[in-house]
Amino acid sequence: MGNSINGFSDLLNLVPRLQVRDQVTELSGGLTNINLKVSTPSGDYVARVSSNKSSLLSIDRMAEFENSKIAAEIGVGAPVYDFLPDFGLLVIGYLPGRTYGAADVAANLERIAQSVKKLHSAKAFVRDFDMFEIQQNYLKIVTERGFRVPKNYLDYASKLSQMKSALAVLDEGKVPCNNDLLAANFIDDGQKIWLIDYEYSGNNDACFELGNIYSESELSYEQLIELVDSYYGEHRPEKVARAWLFALLARYGWSLWASIQNSISDIDFDFWQWGMQKYDRACIDFSSTQFKSALTTVTTKST
Repeated sequence: MGNSINGFSDLLNLVPRLQVRDQVTELSGGLTNINLKVSTPSGDYVARVSSNKSSLLSIDRMAEFENSKIAAEIGVGAPVYDFLPDFGLLVIGYLPGRTYGAADVAANLERIAQSVKKLHSAKAFVRDFDMFEIQQNYLKIVTERGFRVPKNYLDYASKLSQMKSALAVLDEGKVPCNNDLLAANFIDDGQKIWLIDYEYSGNNDACFELGNIYSESELSYEQLIELVDSYYGEHRPEKVARAWLFALLARYGWSLWASIQNSISDIDFDFWQWGMQKYDRACIDFSSTQFKSALTTVTTKST
């Protein structure tokens, strides 16, 4: 690891606040970036170094920068200090606290709901995020480039259309969402839970955010209900169904993200296996009786 970090010295030297460094350590968890904790006499920072291949993954680095600032302004995201787009470098504040695992997410659903709700109350982000569109974009990329496609992937196209139609019925519009709240993107400082990593951030349905949290931390259905109820302050069956359907959509879409990463990423990680776990779960959910009932429930306003 030491040698790889040394390779970033020239890049870090481009940022005045990082030129005098006490220590540089690599942070774990990044699947599209190298994240470096840079300790300086003036404080600790995180330097996020991204690949120039990110555009294939529907990542807009300028949008990430602007949206990170909005999240910081409302007090839920890390402070933003420097951005060198030509070098794929974003410098943000280091947040001391505990980085969550899936069990931590499950144990803090009410607090997470409050942090997510705070983010969703921010001013609009600079772009939208629509997994229906992104999934189609990913499919185009893997098809045109000859990347691996999960077995029978296109068999679910008609179910995707049913889902899109059902979700449109009670659509309440978009709010600023992180869209990628896996467990490692929650930082608990003991007082509040911070939300980090705005690579995929964009205005989206609030229930996509909630459903994606449920999916990424592999929560139980009962825990999904608790998360959604905590967010809305009451039990809303149509919102639970909405979050569940968006979780299914997320798994179906992110599995193609994994196919792209499997073909282009330099990071030592089994992206294909990661994606197939999501795809296998999506297949089960598409074929379940719960899918049929969710399509009905999501169109029926609770009284």
